[in-house]
Amino acid sequence: MRNNYSPLMLALLAAMSSTAYADEKNIQKDETDIEEIVITASPIKRTVLESSTPVSVLSGEELDQNQAATLGDTLKNIPGVHSSYYGPVASSPIIRGLDGPRIKVVQNGLGASDASRVGPDHQVSTESSTATQIEVLRGPATLLYGSGAIGGVVNVVDNRLPSQKQEGISGEVFAQYDNVADAKTLSTDLNAGTGDFVFHIDGYTRKTDDYKIPVPGDINEEGGSTTLANSAIDASGYNLGGGWITDDSRVALSYGHMESDYGLPGEEGVFITLNQDRYQGVVDWNNLNGFINAVHWQNAYTDYEHSEIEGAEIGTTFKNESVESRLWAEHAPVFGWQGVVGLHYNKSDFEAVGEEAFTPATKTDSVAVFVMEEKEVGSLLWQVGTRIEQLNHDVDNDFFTDLSSDNAISFDNKDYTAVSGSAGVVWSINNKHSLAFNYAYSQRAPSASEMYSYGPHIGSGTYEVGGNFELSSSNGQYSVVQTDKEMNKEVSNNLDLTYRYQADTWNANISVFNNEINDYIFENFTDLVISDGAFISSTDYENQVAISGESDEETDGLPVVLFSQQDARLYGYEAQIDWHLNDDWRLEVFTDYTRAKLDAGGNVPRIPPMRIGSSVHYEFGNWHTEVEVIRNSKQDKIADNETQTQGYTMVSASANYYLDLDNVDMTIYIKGDNLTDQEGRVHSSYLKDEAPLPGRSVSLGIRARF
Repeated sequence: MRNNYSPLMLALLAAMSSTAYADEKNIQKDETDIEEIVITASPIKRTVLESSTPVSVLSGEELDQNQAATLGDTLKNIPGVHSSYYGPVASSPIIRGLDGPRIKVVQNGLGASDASRVGPDHQVSTESSTATQIEVLRGPATLLYGSGAIGGVVNVVDNRLPSQKQEGISGEVFAQYDNVADAKTLSTDLNAGTGDFVFHIDGYTRKTDDYKIPVPGDINEEGGSTTLANSAIDASGYNLGGGWITDDSRVALSYGHMESDYGLPGEEGVFITLNQDRYQGVVDWNNLNGFINAVHWQNAYTDYEHSEIEGAEIGTTFKNESVESRLWAEHAPVFGWQGVVGLHYNKSDFEAVGEEAFTPATKTDSVAVFVMEEKEVGSLLWQVGTRIEQLNHDVDNDFFTDLSSDNAISFDNKDYTAVSGSAGVVWSINNKHSLAFNYAYSQRAPSASEMYSYGPHIGSGTYEVGGNFELSSSNGQYSVVQTDKEMNKEVSNNLDLTYRYQADTWNANISVFNNEINDYIFENFTDLVISDGAFISSTDYENQVAISGESDEETDGLPVVLFSQQDARLYGYEAQIDWHLNDDWRLEVFTDYTRAKLDAGGNVPRIPPMRIGSSVHYEFGNWHTEVEVIRNSKQDKIADNETQTQGYTMVSASANYYLDLDNVDMTIYIKGDNLTDQEGRVHSSYLKDEAPLPGRSVSLGIRARF
């Protein structure tokens, strides 16, 4: 029981150690001033405190300290955000229990356009080591980003598209070593300018071995240290950008390339090789005369491909070629309302080729119009918006030819019209207290994989059957047949209430939410297993295994999951307190919780458990030190065919030393994670039984800014 309260005990001890209170809050070196952080993910440039929807921004030293090999791991300690955790190689963010096609990951405002929304074993093609800030919008953000953002948005911001003039050269160099996987990371970010022209170049390289785990097992032992087999990473990338910037206009272009080879934990001898080329451009016209006072145009073209290599053979290749364009205009006030109106176009050509392809090639086109407005009335800031989106799936029916004995599977193009709207208000009660309320009505069209999947998905260890099929039984023989019933749009009605307190010595942020989702799409585990190409009941399969004397790992049986729809309710909270006890000591405490239930009974699968954490910061001279304790509770509110996950406590500590060397600001740090070598398993992970969290680690790093 003691572990359940360790963060609170740590907080109490820190509070008792304080003997004096600061009259005015002293911003510590790892903090950012929340009152000045502008949310670039919204075309209406507001700060975090002025948003009616809950927003978190990771930037500055805080971003530096939390950087990890994957986006999910980088963001996992933000309240309300967890990680899907497919080992350390491919982890995506989970926001309030929602992930996959419900969370939009964007780079400088436009979609990452990879394959990470299709499967948990697919890496998010963004890089945090060269980012300037990462923005997390919790709750529906469909107005600007479309139906794929019904659960939230993660926007990775970097300097590849220059936005400000500068003279001379500036930049940073970063290097880190982590002993848990013999991990070496190096990145650089350089910016230069003269007159109206600005240039940018960045690059990174990351190489790791298999990482150490804190539990004994039959995985791989070398020199007494147990490691997780097939968890190594070898990745690199770079971005080139340039811009022409005047007082009234900006034109910026960039090209980026990334490549990565990484293993698939739990799949011996299987690894993924990834390549992506990305072109982005932006044109801004500012200070226009007339009703329209500014116009902005963003564009991106992305060519993504990754192959799953088994031994020396390519098993499956995933490709995604996409074009995205967003055009919007800022208008002059109308009856006090000011905002933007815009158009958004997205085209994706996705295909999976190979023996283990589980979803057909699909071309998806969407076009949308959106309006976002706001108006200040006394102490109230009203924010409203709406979006109408037309989406079309064009599926390649040749994929099903070899799967159906009578070749009867054929789908016509499928069109969806998704309508979204929101209304919110921020009430500034006084200069310390504010309340924010937001209601969002959002519709999401089913993704192609949710509709048309038909085959083994090795990454999740299942045989997936899309919602446009049904399982049929005749004389004890099961088969998959096309159904006449089309999948419905998901419809979310989400309410957010946020209380914010900003004072000289401490601040607090507390949000509660309730999300009612009609026709929620989820992977429903059936009672079937596919073995030797045939569907059989799980009982018959277990009998076969018992008779053969082989273990489950030695057979080819995969549980069959059918994408199903049912009304669901997700509700919970996030809370965070930052208290400056005095000029040197600072205490942070946070907690979050999401409860997710199906209306017909049962629980939504793979929902992260409640967390509570606290950290104590001590700053003196050029030193900044921190001790953090995070408790992840036991998760026993599980869906069918899920198992409970035990709780665990993670303890970490770090020390930073800051040097000011003329024109160079240097930070040298040492950080220890999982100092008690605790066994931790992520409930939301498909691989929780095979891939525990890393064991005790020590990392050394240096960052120089000039």
